[in-house]
Amino acid sequence: MVVVRAEPAAQVGIRLPVWAQTAWVARGHFQVDVLASVITLLVTVLVAIGIRESARANATLVGVQIVAMIVFVVALVPFIHPANLHPFAPFGWHGVVVSASLVFFAYIGFDTVTVASEEAHRPERDVPIGIILSLIIGVILFCTIAYVTAGSLSYLKYTGDGGAAMTDAVAANIRNPWLIAVVGIGGIAGNFTVMLTSLLGQIRIFYVMARDRMLPPGVATIHPRFRTPARMTFVTGAVVAVLAAVLPLTDLLNFVNIGTLAAFAIVCAGVLVLRIVRPDARRPFKAPLAPIFTIFGALGCAGLTAFFPWPTWARFGIWFALGIAVYVTYGYRHSRLKGQSPG
Repeated sequence: MVVVRAEPAAQVGIRLPVWAQTAWVARGHFQVDVLASVITLLVTVLVAIGIRESARANATLVGVQIVAMIVFVVALVPFIHPANLHPFAPFGWHGVVVSASLVFFAYIGFDTVTVASEEAHRPERDVPIGIILSLIIGVILFCTIAYVTAGSLSYLKYTGDGGAAMTDAVAANIRNPWLIAVVGIGGIAGNFTVMLTSLLGQIRIFYVMARDRMLPPGVATIHPRFRTPARMTFVTGAVVAVLAAVLPLTDLLNFVNIGTLAAFAIVCAGVLVLRIVRPDARRPFKAPLAPIFTIFGALGCAGLTAFFPWPTWARFGIWFALGIAVYVTYGYRHSRLKGQSPG
């Protein structure tokens, strides 16, 4: 999501009324994030047009983000001071775990690699390679960014304004408007890639579920021109746009994170259960040490959900209950796994 506040928006010539700047609900006061909603709809249109167009746009945005990261690291390395790295965990391990739960949405990108496996020519080879390479590259880049950011500016001096820690570090050490702009553009590109891959992955999940009769067949309807499930893409995009408009960013991130953690925990547990109840099933993908990784994966993801506030749990409970209701009333009875013919 892209959050535009009054002052930054004015600096780039965008002037929005107070009620349309950020999502915020308080007693007697209501604001909506118009820009976040509009951008979500634009990304929805791109995803609906086609997978190739989405892939090209995503590749371009990722390239811009990586260039911005490299520029940031090269520019800030001379300003790293060991004193800024002590204490190692100023808020203790509790702070580390809570932070991990708050940024877990970053792992949605790895999930999208598996969701888009049908787009690969040789998924049994390409998907594992894609996951491993993206994981290695992601770890190197983000650990380097975290080290340079924390080392070049004390954690006590971050403004906390929209989470722009990299911009804070540049502004405090170099004060170069061009460098700040490059870092800012990289951050915006990163936001777009998250939105693009998240929406693309969710649509593919709905499509496969409908093809397997877990959802009504109309969900899997392919547009004759775009060759994508455009109808469901627009429906999903509209729902996301409404949520982006009315939910404050912190609440929205918590909602996304708890849903992602729950999904990962369920998948881990499901893989283990299938290994036990369906040992003879065809498995084109290898999973060495599956019991160990599935158990620790499920426990780790479930454990991180304990750090979310009760309103997040309430929203998630309602959303999860709706999903269970759809499964019980439709998916379970119509699923192809119950022997009904596909089509």
